[in-house]
Amino acid sequence: MLRTPANQRRLDILEWLKDPAAHFPSRRHGDPARDGVTAAAIAGKLGVPRSVAQTHLGLLVDIGLLRTRRIRWRTYYRRDEMRIAEVARMFEKGW
Repeated sequence: MLRTPANQRRLDILEWLKDPAAHFPSRRHGDPARDGVTAAAIAGKLGVPRSVAQTHLGLLVDIGLLRTRRIRWRTYYRRDEMRIAEVARMFEKGW
C-alpha cells in the first residue's frame, strides 16, 4: 500500500465514495449508497476515459481501500470502511 503513490484523483474518488448518494445519481440497477458506483460514473465525474478510472479503482481495490460488487454485468465500487480505519490507525501510531 505504501508503494502506491498518493494521487489527487484517487483521493477524490475516496472522498466521493464517503457519501456516494450526494455525488452520484441513483441508477436503475444499483443504489450508490448501498451497492457502490460504477467505473463509468466515476470516469464521468473525473472527466477521464473509463479505462483511466478503472486503473485508479483497480489500485484502490488492490490495496484494500475499495470493495467491489457485481450486479448484472457491471462492477460497483464502494469504500471498505474497516480497512480505511485500520490504515488510519497505523498512521496515527507512526507506522
